Amino acid sequence: MNTDADADADTVPAGPTDAEQVRTVLSRATSLSLTTTAQAYDLIGLHSVSAAGQITLHPSPDSPLAREAADAPLGSLAALLQFTDIAPTPLRDRVRARVTVSGWLAPEADGALRLDSARVSLRTPAGATDVGLDEIALAEPDPLAVEEAAMLTHLADSHQELMADLLGLAGSRLPRGMIRSLPLALDRHGITLRCEYESGHCDLQLLFPALARDATDAGEQIRRLLTAPRSCAHQQHHSHP
Repeated sequence: MNTDADADADTVPAGPTDAEQVRTVLSRATSLSLTTTAQAYDLIGLHSVSAAGQITLHPSPDSPLAREAADAPLGSLAALLQFTDIAPTPLRDRVRARVTVSGWLAPEADGALRLDSARVSLRTPAGATDVGLDEIALAEPDPLAVEEAAMLTHLADSHQELMADLLGLAGSRLPRGMIRSLPLALDRHGITLRCEYESGHCDLQLLFPALARDATDAGEQIRRLLTAPRSCAHQQHHSHP
């Protein structure tokens, strides 16, 4: 994959790989839903993800989850974890992706529960797919993952004129009758805008001229989009309720 900031627009990939998307969702998730044989849990701020994508849960020692894991036969607890990636802006349909991980929770010496993953699946509006564990271990999260929410909400709240300029890059590609537009997603590849209509919406992806290295560079890539629109690529994705 080309990561040179000066890459030509034609060589910039249109988006992350499935494994990169999984790692990105995991890297910014603050909560998850956990299902075991006996119970369902909603865990907030109780997990960590290592540099290699290893998921570890950190329940309090006297919690129902810790007790269930301690009582599990053969020393491990079958578990299904679901992470939901939600757009930070107030869209109609805010779920952008779901990552489901199945495996076994094994107690560590410090009381944490290490997840030995068996299967990982990614579901997006484009469909669902299984993602290889080796691919996930080798992939990296998007460099904008942690800062994306703040950047998109700032754009939506304080830069309507910039939103209008970005929409202008689409020209006549957008259907008529748009009610409103909001930023949907931002990663090193580009920015995606959600255009809402009375009966559905259209997602407009604007690819950066070069891959963004960080949040500051993403701002520069947006400026490059607006000053040299003919060099950028456009993709539209339509969906309906």
